[in-house]
Amino acid sequence: MLGCRLSSHKGPTYVSSGCYHLIGVDVREESQVEEALGGAALDWTAPTLILSEVVLTYMETQCSDAIISWAGKRFPQSLFIMYEQIRPHDPFGRIMQNHFLKLNSALHAIRQYPDAAAQRHRFLDKGWEQCVCLDMNAFYLGLVPEEERYRMESLETFDEYEEWHQKCSHYFVLTASRGSLTAQALLTQSPGSSASPHSRSLSPPALSVQAIAICVEGLGMATSLVRPRQVLLTGGSSKGGRGAATRMLLRCQEGWTCVTVELSRDLDVRLYHTATSLPGRGVVVYGGRSSPLKPVQSLLRVSLDPSDPPSSENTDSVKLRMEEMVCTGDPPPARWRHTATLVRHCGKDFLFVFGGKNQSATVLGGGYFLCPDQQQWTEIPVDGAAPEARHSHSACSYEGGLVLFGGLNRKGMPLGDTVVLKPNVRGFTWTKMEVQPSPVPRYSHSAHVIGAKLLVVGGVWLDGPGVPGGLVINLTTHSSVEFSLDTTAVPWPLMLHSFCSELTEPEEPELLLIGGGGNCFSFGTHFNSQPVTVDLRPVLG
Repeated sequence: MLGCRLSSHKGPTYVSSGCYHLIGVDVREESQVEEALGGAALDWTAPTLILSEVVLTYMETQCSDAIISWAGKRFPQSLFIMYEQIRPHDPFGRIMQNHFLKLNSALHAIRQYPDAAAQRHRFLDKGWEQCVCLDMNAFYLGLVPEEERYRMESLETFDEYEEWHQKCSHYFVLTASRGSLTAQALLTQSPGSSASPHSRSLSPPALSVQAIAICVEGLGMATSLVRPRQVLLTGGSSKGGRGAATRMLLRCQEGWTCVTVELSRDLDVRLYHTATSLPGRGVVVYGGRSSPLKPVQSLLRVSLDPSDPPSSENTDSVKLRMEEMVCTGDPPPARWRHTATLVRHCGKDFLFVFGGKNQSATVLGGGYFLCPDQQQWTEIPVDGAAPEARHSHSACSYEGGLVLFGGLNRKGMPLGDTVVLKPNVRGFTWTKMEVQPSPVPRYSHSAHVIGAKLLVVGGVWLDGPGVPGGLVINLTTHSSVEFSLDTTAVPWPLMLHSFCSELTEPEEPELLLIGGGGNCFSFGTHFNSQPVTVDLRPVLG
């Protein structure tokens, strides 16, 4: 820096020039700070910007509180901007705290001020006249212009939506002001963002979650129930990298076990695909990606090898036959994060593909029908307004059609709508279901239809308290109930996104959750190391 010199006066050392002073001083020592600033000829009454970017939380909370209070008193015309962490108690928050503990840099203020509301009251209680505090999801989606978001998002192909929203929900930006600068608070409370969180609290009951003592992990896998008590796991990534081995979960008298699968051909690297069971005719594996720039084009059918049918007994491996389906007709564009659901038309089964994204489209809409028996993409008339384009949603077979819920839309906002595809004389009709109370929007969840109820589990939301537990939508009365999950019996943070779930036995109200987790950015990648079960009796009885 031209024109700078190193100060030689007694006290804190600093670099100075005609218009710039860089001071090194312990901000916890009030007298030293005042002496240093005074020595630099600071005008205490001038409009002053105070910037704290992940600084105060590393010191004891009583010290950071004192600094906030001192700054409010000493600078009558000032604007304080702070960026720090919140939400310490959910799975991401626990992993985040453990990361800083390993670095011997514990986060202190997060315990006493665990959310945006507490941080706002903190500043108001310490003498600041106005304060706005937003988590980074609210800031990014509510205050950054849409065209600027699109510009930034187009710079590099991105597919880590869950991790991005999780990270942004655990950091906040705050502006507090005094004096004449209250009119220039910089931040505003945006009504179109998550700054005003969903006010509905979770309803009882809390469903019990239990871990299964087998090691199965993975992100972006797909599962399918081949037979009762037999779950096929395909694709995904794990600690060993992309292209996880195909496996089978078997339930025998001693409990669940995981066995390897011998395939007649390679599945290839495939993430965020679908595996749809065709009763008595195997499993159709469709879509997915090997990287955010490389969609998988092949369409495969996996079926039981007649020479080695799997049983519920504990075995070392299972043999399956895999063949590529060469289909006629006009196929849909390649995609991942879509759904492929079994529907019925004119006495035949069809695979209905909806939504998703690919390397050139952030979201995909429309609907495509595949007749698996004839291996043909075909057109079937669909009436009514089609649902908004989306990805990372759910779609479940229901009364010959399907029920679709949630997902992430083109603007990067979670959806909470429920739409039913109903069979009619010509083909199908889209019908939007008005559910009350309105469900909290979410994506990257799993869902199942049980009788006349849609059960939704896990996912990522921006407007709800804590993290998503579950939701039951009564498809007859159009009513909904949110519930939480009791994970105290699970010995690690349970992250329920990028996971799979299966109802292994219809007569037993138990849900099997497999895989899940995410890259917690600089905090490391977290995998759910074991499957867990959820007892559904309290919400299905």
